[in-house]
Parts: sequence; structure tokens; C-alpha cells
Amino acid sequence: MSDRPAPGADESRRPFGALLDDCVHCGFCLPTCPTNVLWGQEMDSPRGRIHLMTQMHTDDVLTETAVGHFDNCLGCLACVSSCPSGVAYDALIEHTRHTVEEEYERPRGERLLRGAIFALFPYRRRLRLLRGPLRAYQASGASSLVRRSGLLDRLSPSLATMERVAPPLSAAPPPLPGRVAAVGRPRARVGMLVGCVQGAFFPEVNTATARVLAMEGCDVVIPRDQGCCGALSGHTGRLAESAGFARRLVEVFEREGVDRVVVNSAGCGSSMKHLDRTLEESGADASWVRRGREFSAKVVDLTEFLVELGPRAERHPLPLHAAYHDACHLSHGQGVTSAPRALLSAIPELRLSELPDREICCGSAGVYNLLKPEPARELGDRKAEGVVATGAPVLVSGNPGCTLQIASAMERAGASVTVTHTARLLDASLRGLSVERLLGKGSAAGPKSTAARDEIRSDKG
Repeated sequence: MSDRPAPGADESRRPFGALLDDCVHCGFCLPTCPTNVLWGQEMDSPRGRIHLMTQMHTDDVLTETAVGHFDNCLGCLACVSSCPSGVAYDALIEHTRHTVEEEYERPRGERLLRGAIFALFPYRRRLRLLRGPLRAYQASGASSLVRRSGLLDRLSPSLATMERVAPPLSAAPPPLPGRVAAVGRPRARVGMLVGCVQGAFFPEVNTATARVLAMEGCDVVIPRDQGCCGALSGHTGRLAESAGFARRLVEVFEREGVDRVVVNSAGCGSSMKHLDRTLEESGADASWVRRGREFSAKVVDLTEFLVELGPRAERHPLPLHAAYHDACHLSHGQGVTSAPRALLSAIPELRLSELPDREICCGSAGVYNLLKPEPARELGDRKAEGVVATGAPVLVSGNPGCTLQIASAMERAGASVTVTHTARLLDASLRGLSVERLLGKGSAAGPKSTAARDEIRSDKG
């Protein structure tokens, strides 16, 4: 269940100038803004950026200095959660970034970097093709040599960040079937988003998600031809590209006739919940905006859907101390904070700890850690310190970008902490797996669920 409505759900369709006027410059956003926390500069706070947006809007002038401050923003939306005036900063920053991409010519190096990022990350097949070379690189031991040499840091901090955050890869598992049948009497027919980064680098999370949904009585539809949702493009101002991805995704899930579309990636879910806004701002006609609105109404995060559905499968004990990390686009972007905690707290013998400064972003923020590696690294290190302070050997997150970013920071800190997804803990509890099995440290022990084993049961009907 959501703790509050998604920010800007209705208000964001008002004219840009009217949205700007909502800010009363009270300063409640300042302590929750990551860049303000790092640098203490007014123009790198939400109200400072809104002041620059107002100048851009009234004077019709976009300066290099203003673009720099807009680029520094992580788009984490912590300011939305803390704002007493209900300022739709999510809509403001996305509109502003679209304006920047349309009207500002970036230096050639920046254009090349952004072009390379968006030629790769929104495309699942390209990411899957990357697995083989990346796995060979990791197995060769070259990674340690490259990191010790500091060569990539000198050549390109962005490439160095990409190399560090890449997760250890094993052999790719077989793809999920197009249908996974409910265990027992079906309670719902749901579509499942595979995601780009999630699908390529964390396929075990998708497997766990499908299995949990099936064990809770859902027929799970996983369209093989689904593509990117457009979130990464939309968050960086590439509006036409984002809208194109959105149209194709809507068409794919419309054909399946599902009750809900379940998402296990916070950034994707946040974007998919306002695809109609994306389509409307891109200039789509009224029929497409309506289709986007109908699709968005079906989108739900895995955790809020499971709380809404209610438990049916038996929870087995999982004696484990875990800390929970609020992914920004789940907590601030979608207002979902209590649902994941309720699900994890319902697992017998699982002890859950909270992180200090939990509202502050980890520095991943879509592709921010690639575009702005230095502040992203500093934010990641601050988050790692908070994780270590809890004493928990496991950190739970609901977003693949956060998982990559924080795991890299934990490695730098020399901390032995496993970063995993909420779905994997739920899956382990429902199946009666041991902590060792969950963390890949041994064979399973304890009671076994009779509902499911390691395999995914395909719906042959």
C-alpha cells in the first residue's frame, strides 16, 4: 500500500509557470537534498534550482551556469516528500531537463558519453550481450589490475564507475517463460516488468519475483517482447525517446489483458506511474494520453501489491539481521515506504534495522553516478557508513541501481555486507531456504515449501 499519493499525480498537469509559483522558498527541502548536504550551496538546493527555473521561464534564457546546477540534481525527489507546499518538483525538473536537451548544446565529450549510455542501457538485448565479455573480464583477474593501476580513473571517471559497479556475473540463467501459473486457486492475473538493468544483471530477482507472485496465487504474464519503460531517458530529459519506449510498452501489456502490472524496480515503477504525463508533454494525441493513463493506473510496485493482495503462502523462519534501504523512486517517487517493511517484518525471525539519514540518496539516481561520478561516490560512501553502523550483514533494496551503487561502496569500505532485493528474502522465506542458501554460502536447510522449488513452473495453458 502507498503511504501517500504519488507526488504530482494531478497537480503536475498545470502550466509550468503555475507549478513554479507553488514554491514559497521555506527551506524545508534543504536538509533532505543530497547536493545541498554535500556542498551547502543555495543554487544546488531545490529552491535554488526553482529560482533558476523561474529565471529561465520568465527571461527565456538558459545559461551554462544554470545547466550545471540542473545537472547536479539527482532527481531523487526527497524534496517532494519534505515539501509542505506540495511543489511538484518531479514535473518541474523533468520539464527543465527536456528544455536543456532541446536548447542547450553540450560539449562534445558530454554528448558522446550520454550517447553511449543511451545506446546501451535502455536495450535489454545489448545488455545481455555485454554479460559474456564482462564475465570473461572478471574471471581473468584483470579487474584487480585495472583498479590498482588507476588507469580508468585517469582516462574516464565515468568508465571507472561503470567498471566498479558491475556486479559479479555467473552463467546466465535460462529466460523466464512467458507465463507462470498460480500455485493453487488463482487470485489475480498480473503482468510483470522484466526491466533492462534488472533483467540483464539481476535475473535472480526477476525469478524470485515471479515465484513469489505465483506462490501467492497469481497467474504471472511475462511478455517476451517487452522493452524499456523509458525511465532512464525520461529522468535525463530525453523526452521523445522516453515517450517512444512508453508507447511500445503500453501496446505490449494492453495485448495481455492483465489486472495489474507489477514492477520490482523503483525507478521503472515511478516513471510508469505517470506515462500519461510523459506522453502528454511529448505532444502525443489525446487517445495516447488516455491509453497511457489507463496503463499507469494498473502499475504497482511488487511490495504494495503483495500487501494489497494479502498473504496466503506460509512464511518460514529466516534467522537474519537485515537493514532496509529506501530507494528514492520508491519512497519519494511513489510514496511506498510501509509496504516493504510490513512484508519483511512478517518473516519469522528476521530482524530489520533502519538506516541513519534514510531519506538521503545513495548516489545512483538512474545514470547520475555515470554522469557525475565524484558526488555520486561521496554519497555512496556516506550510505555505506550508515549500513555498517547498523551491524546488519544484509542490506535490502528495491532498485537495481541502488544495489549496484551501494555494493560498490561497501566494497570500497571493506565491509562484508550482501546487498539484495526484497523479493529474494520473501522468496527464501516462502520456500523455506536457509540463510546460507539465500546468500549463496551453502546448501539449503530447514522446512521446504511444497508449493515450489528452484524451478519456475510455466503455464502451459
